[in-house]
Amino acid sequence: MDEKPDIYRRELVDVQGVPLFWSIAEEWSQVESFEARPDDLLISTYPKSGTTWVSEILDLIYNNGDAEKCKRDAIYKRVPFMELIIPGFENGIELLKKMQPPRLVKTHLPVQLLPSSFWKNNCKMVYVARNAKDVAVSYYYFYQMAKIHPEAGTWEEFLDKFMTGKVAFGSWYDHVKGWWEKRNDYRIFYLFYEDMKEDPKHEIQKLLQFLEKDLSEETVDKILYHSSFNVMKQNPSTNYTTVPDFDMNHSVSPFMRKGISGDWKNQFTVAQYERFEKDYEKKMKGSTLRFRSEI
Repeated sequence: MDEKPDIYRRELVDVQGVPLFWSIAEEWSQVESFEARPDDLLISTYPKSGTTWVSEILDLIYNNGDAEKCKRDAIYKRVPFMELIIPGFENGIELLKKMQPPRLVKTHLPVQLLPSSFWKNNCKMVYVARNAKDVAVSYYYFYQMAKIHPEAGTWEEFLDKFMTGKVAFGSWYDHVKGWWEKRNDYRIFYLFYEDMKEDPKHEIQKLLQFLEKDLSEETVDKILYHSSFNVMKQNPSTNYTTVPDFDMNHSVSPFMRKGISGDWKNQFTVAQYERFEKDYEKKMKGSTLRFRSEI
């Protein structure tokens, strides 16, 4: 199918100081008035931080490790992306309205833009954070393959946009810090991508504790297997290959690219690394939040 220039590669639109896709901005009142339910589980991340991975783990937990049940539909329909509105497609809010409880809800919104119903209902939330350099690299390739984004430009140009928060969903720095600061006031489980890579079983057990769910060792091992990168990369219900080419061009870059920690070293020049680190130190000054750039 031909690209639709009226939908794709359009500039981002500012919503309360955060750059978002134009289609979300146009329907912002729908997002703002979203009705969360008390038994909703929110999965919140900055883009390219392990969202699909953790969504699949949580769907497997909710289905007691039954991988066949988790193949009932694509991940973006099982765990709808709440604020994503693209003309011609069923949006996240519509999908969520039809879902039976308990619902798994995905968002990339920074903490200050989250619909107030989530706070009012004291919903449980899982926030996944990944180190900035790996996110920047992964986001650069995602910008190129997912055409709802504006043009990525060169890596150097994209890195500048990332560092200044001029990318979809705004500043990584504000996003991770905003959710970190809220974690003690609400039921937020703050999870690090690098910890998940290093010891997924341990992190899944911590998740189970947070969710007050008790699963056997055998079920946890099943969840580990079915949520591993290689299995998910081959699974059409998790690898986004069911999304039409005119939306996501997998020949440019697969949705599930590498799934490793420390890949930034293959992309950053020494000069870019030094500039990034200096800027990072300024932006993260005063925060107790600590990341590992490799494991």
